[in-house]
Amino acid sequence: MAQCSDAPNAARAVDEYRHHAKAYDASAQRTMQTRLRTIEKLGLRPGDRVLDVASGTGLSFPLLREAVGAQGEVVGIDISPEMMRIARQRVAAAGWQNFTLLESPIESAQIPGPLDAVLFNFTHDVMRSPLALKRIFAATRPNARIAIAGMKYLPWWMAPANIIVRLKARPYMTTFEGLEKPWDLASPYLSAFDWRPVLFGAGYIGWGRAKA
Repeated sequence: MAQCSDAPNAARAVDEYRHHAKAYDASAQRTMQTRLRTIEKLGLRPGDRVLDVASGTGLSFPLLREAVGAQGEVVGIDISPEMMRIARQRVAAAGWQNFTLLESPIESAQIPGPLDAVLFNFTHDVMRSPLALKRIFAATRPNARIAIAGMKYLPWWMAPANIIVRLKARPYMTTFEGLEKPWDLASPYLSAFDWRPVLFGAGYIGWGRAKA
């Protein structure tokens, strides 16, 4: 298993998720309640255009589609061909017509905007990429709703237990940089932001609004 680096490593992420893709939906069930709570924080409405960042196999797609309706749009983007293949199959099987799926690094993606809402669900590598965040927030409307969930380090008085956090997080991220406060690079793009710990303090859900 490769060591985590000081910055996100796209090539390593593609390689890692090549192995995760088939079993990803089953492994993600343990954080499904966190996913549900995070999507609820978006306050989606019929007709909204929502971006699912690092959308993976499209596990959030049914929830997002139900919220935005047939008149809305769900945009999914992921760097992994294997994960995106499953996402495309999910969309095709459901017969959804209002999906745009992009297989691309976010740093160079042509994201259709303007976006009414953005979901970051366990996307630590993206949260630590200034170029990816710049690209995403360039496509958002002023006051767009933002919801973020992911892993984080435990408080300082529980620091010895962070070895467990790293072991749990390692298969799904290529850098541990910023795990103390994973949302801080996104903060300049937000006019309001709040967060709460989840997963016994080893995770968080954050929500806010994009600046004009």
